[in-house]
Amino acid sequence: MGMAEHILLGIQAIFAGPAVLGIPLNILMVIGGLFFGIFIGATPGLAGPMAMAIALPILISIFGYEASALLPIVGFLLGIMKGATLGGAVPAILFNTPGTPDALMTTYDGYPMTQKGEARKALKAAHFASVSGDTISDIVLILCAPFLAVFVEAYLDLPEKSALIILSLTFIAAVMGTSISKGLVAIGLGLFVAFIGSGEDFYPRLSLGVDAIAGGFPIAAVVLGSLIIGEVLFAMLEARSQTQQQGKIKQIVLKVAGKLTLKDRLSLLAYILPSAFIGTVIGALPGIGSTLAATLGYSNGKRRHHLRRKEGEPAFGQGAVQGVASTEAANSAVSGANLIPVLSLGIPGNAAAIFLILAMETVDGLNPGPSVFRVPSEGINSEMVMAFGLFSLMILANLVNWLVGGQVMQLMSIMARVPRQILMPTVLLVTITSVYAQETSLYALICLLGFGLFGLFMRLTSIPILPFVIAYILGNILERTARQAFSSTGADPYFLFSSPTSILLMLSAVLIICIFTWKRHKK
Repeated sequence: MGMAEHILLGIQAIFAGPAVLGIPLNILMVIGGLFFGIFIGATPGLAGPMAMAIALPILISIFGYEASALLPIVGFLLGIMKGATLGGAVPAILFNTPGTPDALMTTYDGYPMTQKGEARKALKAAHFASVSGDTISDIVLILCAPFLAVFVEAYLDLPEKSALIILSLTFIAAVMGTSISKGLVAIGLGLFVAFIGSGEDFYPRLSLGVDAIAGGFPIAAVVLGSLIIGEVLFAMLEARSQTQQQGKIKQIVLKVAGKLTLKDRLSLLAYILPSAFIGTVIGALPGIGSTLAATLGYSNGKRRHHLRRKEGEPAFGQGAVQGVASTEAANSAVSGANLIPVLSLGIPGNAAAIFLILAMETVDGLNPGPSVFRVPSEGINSEMVMAFGLFSLMILANLVNWLVGGQVMQLMSIMARVPRQILMPTVLLVTITSVYAQETSLYALICLLGFGLFGLFMRLTSIPILPFVIAYILGNILERTARQAFSSTGADPYFLFSSPTSILLMLSAVLIICIFTWKRHKK
């Protein structure tokens, strides 16, 4: 079977399985995830990765681990990812409260528009730009991921794949956080935690003779503890400090007025398309994330607006609708393109991609990597069918987002009024419950709280948390690939330098460290 037949089977897969009121379950899940993601994104203090982390154990406990559970589980997570990116503009525009770092750029023009009574116009511009950028990046994903995977499978052997993972980890350490040294520390800690327990030879290591950790730590406890519990504890400390300084938590008044005309939409395309291109390129590179994309998109739009601004039109930072569009198109374009390294290389580039990788590794049916898009000489590659099924669900989510996403986005803006002293304990309780539902052991909860304290420590010391989590996820993959490369090269201790390609990749890793160290030192 060729590529075209696999695409057709992937489209058919989303309509297979059980249905609710005549609607296939897979379609309902991605739509439900989209609406839930908008709800989460519109709530200050919450974000898409946090919702994905809480939802994943619950979804697995409901649908199980069989291959038939892959599309509904991952479809729901993809819906959350898309919806949260869109909903994140709500508190940034209405309340000058960026829920995530990339939403900070939206506040520069979104909140001034709200103060001028143009909040509805800003929200509609954010919706139009966000869905446009997301759609463009999804098209690039569908076109590029199969060809990149085929290239990797054809030209990179085991030593080169090991060097590629090391290069990716180095790159992630360099671009995340304020210091490359702290990024490398986070990577080292993630690999260390991943190597605790039984290795490839099934002999306990680094366990200090404790039977409980001889099999390693529960993956849900490590990821959710460091990412979610650590963030909740950190937010509680910030809320306590704010209460002590100001005496109360500020309550916000909702203002919504204005509209976005067809002429406005057409004029915004000059800002949306370049920002979508920037976000797509940034998203295809593991580890950079949407914050840089939003910054570059905003900066590019600002330069364009400075040259084309008419008399009486607000400048960027003073309530320009073009600023909202430039930022939202860029950070939304990251989400689709970020799945290019996930599906073709098995390398997560941001927090949302981490939970997609976790879902794919936990549930049967799809193991992300170059083999996903391998066309078999005969028979069917079921993993390719699942991949194109996910692509079909993403296109469907974009269609729903175009039709009703804007209305849902404005309805969910009410969630921005939820006080953090109520929100954070609720998230803490739901996270603990979801982990216990998956692991059903007190040991998992102890690990969860332990890594939550560890995540709090990393935030207090400004050590970036995402490199730690990504390194933990890739640790076993790196070990397995490196062991296989070591064996395939005849136990050559220098297998990472056994070919020109692997040498080039390792030199690139060293060069990245040197360049970013020099730039930070110069700054």
